[in-house]
Amino acid sequence: MKFRPLHDRLVVRRIAAEEKTVGGIIIPDTAQEKPMEGEVIAAGGGVRNELGALIPLDVKVGDKVLFGKWSGTEVKLDGEELLIMKESDLFGVITGTPAAKAAPAKKAKA
Repeated sequence: MKFRPLHDRLVVRRIAAEEKTVGGIIIPDTAQEKPMEGEVIAAGGGVRNELGALIPLDVKVGDKVLFGKWSGTEVKLDGEELLIMKESDLFGVITGTPAAKAAPAKKAKA
């Protein structure tokens, strides 16, 4: 089945959360929180302003996004659980990879 959202709506697939903590503790499925990151798999054409001009969306298919814990509406399409939400429900787009922590600068001996 193909699904195309209308106007400023998006279809988002949640990105699986880590099953381990930084310290190596494995978190069981029942204790895990729903991830707040996802990948846009379909996007509407945009929304119209007061003059009737079409304003395109800032996000596109394939973007990794961050959204609120309770954002969107959960739907099941072709057996897969997805979220349908408005672009305004997004906090932002995740780009690149996290930067490594910089080592503290060493003081030069005089």
